[in-house]
Amino acid sequence: MFKRAFQLRLVTCLATSALWAADNPFVGAWKLNPSRSKFTDVMKIESLGANKYAFDFGSGSAEKIAVDGTDQPGLSGTTLSVSVEGPDTWKVVRKKDGRTLLTGIWKLSQDGNTLSDNYTEFQPNRSPSTVNYLYKRTADGTGFAGTWEATMAMDETFVLQIRPYEGDGLSFIRSSDDTRNVKFDGKDYPNVGRGAAQGSTSSARRVDERTLEITDKIKVKITRTLQIELSPDLKTLTRTVHPVGQREPNIFVFERQ
Repeated sequence: MFKRAFQLRLVTCLATSALWAADNPFVGAWKLNPSRSKFTDVMKIESLGANKYAFDFGSGSAEKIAVDGTDQPGLSGTTLSVSVEGPDTWKVVRKKDGRTLLTGIWKLSQDGNTLSDNYTEFQPNRSPSTVNYLYKRTADGTGFAGTWEATMAMDETFVLQIRPYEGDGLSFIRSSDDTRNVKFDGKDYPNVGRGAAQGSTSSARRVDERTLEITDKIKVKITRTLQIELSPDLKTLTRTVHPVGQREPNIFVFERQ
């Protein structure tokens, strides 16, 4: 009798999970609407003395790099180099497996309160994409050291895939290199893909039928929280991202495809 009751409960549970996954309004393909989205980028640079600096580009984990133009170990299996190109100009290069992923030409204003970044990112086929950012100093510092913040409109688009994951969980897939799998049990699940930071995890909970909350961590340290909300007509998905230590959230608005 006990065995039969247990089997019935198990079947009911599995059926409920399958039904939730099939009818889940979050599942689908969602395309970013850049005109309705806003991104705030924060980077922190701390002088460590002897021409060495700690660079935090928003991951919550600083990379300690000597500004001498050499390739040095960075996050997620990359290398980072920073070289002095002039009294108010630095060049930043990130590589992986010897391939250049991005370059940045940083230039300080005369008063030291703004920093321009001529940022170029290279796709796997090596085609470049360049954006010019302008950062404002938001905390004390001298030279390139300090906290810098830039708020910008999005100028690119991409499709976010949301798929069922192991019954009642969800997978958030931006690309083959960036996947977040979560279940709604409060447990931390490792992020996967080459774009995932080493030791990064995510946990999730349902706030209500149209709202989810995800907490991202790196080695148990919280780096950001995300609120994902569906519009009443289920055609628009808004992802509001609160990075730790950032004053304003990043807002990404997606439309169902």
